[in-house]
Amino acid sequence: QVQLVESGGGLVQAGGSLRFSCAASGSIFSINAMGWYRQAPGKQRELVAAITSGGSTNDADSVKGRFTISRDNAKNTVYLQMNSLKPEDTAVYYCTLRVGAEEYYGMDYWGKGTLVTVSS
Repeated sequence: QVQLVESGGGLVQAGGSLRFSCAASGSIFSINAMGWYRQAPGKQRELVAAITSGGSTNDADSVKGRFTISRDNAKNTVYLQMNSLKPEDTAVYYCTLRVGAEEYYGMDYWGKGTLVTVSS
């Protein structure tokens, strides 16, 4: 059974920074993709950033230049460094995992979600 344990998030002022981490355990497989999705109130869930086991990344246009995703394959952990946060970044952020494929969509597992609130 796969488990995703998220940490980080919280309340921050606009322009501030936060850092997420997410550790995966269980049947991960060496070929996979991990990432972060978010869902703001009244909006659809959207991809924020994802990274494959090979190191390729995909970032949403809205976070390019501000957010950086990285991973430690030895620890099965993915990180999201969020800088220059804006009020529109306020959302619940979910750690995700796609097993057996280096794909940014069609995630198989989801974390519980962590609320990020950016005040203006």
